[in-house]
Amino acid sequence: MKPFFLIGFYAISVTLPLILSWAVGGAPRPFRQELASGLGILAFSIILTEFVLSGRFKSISKGIGMDVTMRFHQMMARTALAFALLHPFLYAGSPAGGVRPWDPMRRMTLTTDFSDLVTGIAAFLLLPSLVLLAIARTQLDYKYETWRLMHGLGALVIALLLFHHTIYAGRYGSQPELVWLWGTMTAVAAGSLVYVYLIVPLRQRRLPWRVTSVVQMTPKQWELTLSPQGHAGMTYEPGQFVWLNVGNSTFSLKENPFSISSAPAQGPDMSFLIKELGDFTDTIGQIRPDTRAYLDGPYGNLSVSGRDEPGVALIAGGVGIAPLLGIIRQMRATGDPRQRKLIYANRTEQQIACQSDLNGEDVTYVLSEPPTGWAGETGYVDAGVLDRAFSEDAFKNWVFVLCGPKAMLDSVEDALIARGTPSSRILSERFEYD
Repeated sequence: MKPFFLIGFYAISVTLPLILSWAVGGAPRPFRQELASGLGILAFSIILTEFVLSGRFKSISKGIGMDVTMRFHQMMARTALAFALLHPFLYAGSPAGGVRPWDPMRRMTLTTDFSDLVTGIAAFLLLPSLVLLAIARTQLDYKYETWRLMHGLGALVIALLLFHHTIYAGRYGSQPELVWLWGTMTAVAAGSLVYVYLIVPLRQRRLPWRVTSVVQMTPKQWELTLSPQGHAGMTYEPGQFVWLNVGNSTFSLKENPFSISSAPAQGPDMSFLIKELGDFTDTIGQIRPDTRAYLDGPYGNLSVSGRDEPGVALIAGGVGIAPLLGIIRQMRATGDPRQRKLIYANRTEQQIACQSDLNGEDVTYVLSEPPTGWAGETGYVDAGVLDRAFSEDAFKNWVFVLCGPKAMLDSVEDALIARGTPSSRILSERFEYD
């Protein structure tokens, strides 16, 4: 029921300013002007709510998934942009000029006082840039940390500009009830940034970790292991992920999401299987033991703990094996009686990681560039591979846990649904949302 509760809470939060504006009322105006005001109100309320969606609040993402939360964040940001861009043009044809004798409170006409409009104009120009830079982030040649700082500060500037514009130029925003509501919502939005950039780092300082080992598993993959220092460690479910900060201050933006490949039953140490993909990951092999690290988490919903399906199907592509290793290790360490089967896809045989951990497991290896004499599956994880690996009963009754490239996830999810697997039994979490 949690997704429905959160959707309802979100709908109330976004529409409350619009409902209160309607309740306050005012002299009647043409429909197009009312529509313009309504779109502006909705755009601003969505933008303020976006701060909370992107704040890594476990109470929001738990049970839904960080990927779903962030995808919804993206969609609503684009919706707010569309509303904001339409908002001023619907006023075309409105009476121009200053205060009218018959309308001293400016309830029927649009102000042309530049001091009241300039903040709205500035926000109108900045908002498209903020959204477009987020959409094109992976194609732009600058680091994630730089983008994250620009995105957070840019959003805050836009929110403050819109607050001023709404209070001083809006027909409804100057009403005392709306001033209090907009002020509260803006304060909550700004407070979410304070939480993420100040409170969370302060908490992390009390819970440091230490690098105990860095082991090369394949030519491009490393296993990084951390031990808690002065505390009991982190409570997590196998299959979850954390934001990892190695060798930096807790206030540094240099942190990256990595799935936990260890199992809670193995002790307080935590391990991560990390592939060299650029920036931080290319330096994994240079990290020295005893380097201090900090963790923010856990996040994610790939856990199979507490589920009652008779079998667990694990499907991994490349470094997507990391969270599934945690699940396998936990099931093995706790003597979990459920059946399990792993499909593990890579480009070459040299990329297969942690084979010693997979000995004794029911594994189907898939290579897109197999060597001569390869006896396993070839190509990609498609419907044919799934049909050869699982029975009709498994498709309908097992839980399927997927982690890997977007194309693989899309293909496997479609194939499973076509074979009668309920969506509630397909667990996947993506780090690419578009």
